Amino acid sequence: MGLWTLLEGCLLIANALAILNENRFLAPRGWSFSEFSGDQGRSLKARAIGLIYATQYLRMPLIALNAITIVIMVVSG
Repeated sequence: MGLWTLLEGCLLIANALAILNENRFLAPRGWSFSEFSGDQGRSLKARAIGLIYATQYLRMPLIALNAITIVIMVVSG
C-alpha cells in the first residue's frame, strides 16, 4: 500500500462524511450538532460530530480535491 492509496482512502472517507444528512441520518441517532455543548464538547462522540460538520462545511475544497484526483488518475493511467 502506497502513499497514493492512503490519500485516496482518506478522500473517500471525507466524501462519505460530507454527504451525511443531519435530518435523515444524524438527528434520529442522537448525533445532532445542537445536542452537544459545554462539558460534552470534549467527548469522543462530540469530536466525531465536529469532524462530520467540518467536512460538510468544506465541501467546495473537497470537490476540488476530487477533480484533481480524477485528473491525476486519468493522466497516470
